Amino acid sequence: MRELILLRHAHAEIASMGQADLDRPLSAQGLAEAEAAGSWLKSQNLVPDCVLCSPARRTRETLEAVLGVVGYVEQRVEDAIYEATPGALIALADAMPESERLMLVGHNPGLEQLAALLHSGQTGEYRGMPPGGVAVLALPSGRALEPGIARLSAFWWP
Repeated sequence: MRELILLRHAHAEIASMGQADLDRPLSAQGLAEAEAAGSWLKSQNLVPDCVLCSPARRTRETLEAVLGVVGYVEQRVEDAIYEATPGALIALADAMPESERLMLVGHNPGLEQLAALLHSGQTGEYRGMPPGGVAVLALPSGRALEPGIARLSAFWWP
């Protein structure tokens, strides 16, 4: 059994005049949420062996805070996560079959739609994934990702 951990970035500051969306930092609340997510992951023994992270500043800062709690793991910034569709996220995860516990750090609506698609086979009836939220999906080993293949084994939010 493999696991896919989806981590939505924590609360970010509202963009200032002329600031690119990619450059929005975490708010003080967001930093606390990210640290809490790291504490929860560690307490549940859900430390990933590899992390793919959106290039947005708020996702990178969320990951940095989480890793400050759980410790260093292999990681890389993946441009395709920013504004990704569930299909694009599935392709990224499928390209990492050797990872037993992969974490994607990204954004909505892509992450919440991915969780719904892998769990229920549909993306239209999702309930949302709050900032700093974590969804853990159990996946069968050795199989490509497809709709309805996963079991939602945990869901946490700050």
